[in-house]
Amino acid sequence: MPLDLEEQEQVDELKAWWNQWGTLVLSVVLAAALAFAGLQAWRWYQREQAAQAAALYEALARAVQANDAKAVRNAGGTLAESYGRTLYASMGALLSARYYFDKGDLKNAKAQLQWVLERSGSDDFRDLARLRLGAILLDEKAFDEALKLADAKHAAAYDAQYAALKGDVLAAKKQPADAKAAYQAALDKAGREDSAFRESVRMRLEALGA
Repeated sequence: MPLDLEEQEQVDELKAWWNQWGTLVLSVVLAAALAFAGLQAWRWYQREQAAQAAALYEALARAVQANDAKAVRNAGGTLAESYGRTLYASMGALLSARYYFDKGDLKNAKAQLQWVLERSGSDDFRDLARLRLGAILLDEKAFDEALKLADAKHAAAYDAQYAALKGDVLAAKKQPADAKAAYQAALDKAGREDSAFRESVRMRLEALGA
């Protein structure tokens, strides 16, 4: 059925518009489709990474429970190397650090904690790693290094623990007045519900003659 004059004009206008903008429209549609596909693929990849990292963390926890040093080393190493961006890697490093510390292997314990400080995406995990590393340095009598960690910037939720660490370091450095002040700050900042921590700090404070 032949088109009338008005319909033919509309068809011609559409053809002219398509000739001018058709390539751009197709490019935009294609880019949007690729972006959507890429986003879906990234989400799938992240889910797979998290699932695999979770399985490795569980394997690491079982190895720690079984006191299997080789399995601890293998699972922890794979977590750090292949899944370092996941929180499971940071959790695994903290768990491995505790395992090595309990075994008296301070070198590997410190290496795990340093990894968390340098690589973890979690501020909370970095704050915890700093506290634990400070405690190890205190045991090693590396007082100045431990004090730097105790004075490092951290979340307010850890104020009491950092103050207590500072008190421990200052007491070890034979600076009782400063240690008392740090312990008192720890008590002031500790939550009332944290009775075990408060009692521990209070005993250390009393040991200094407070």
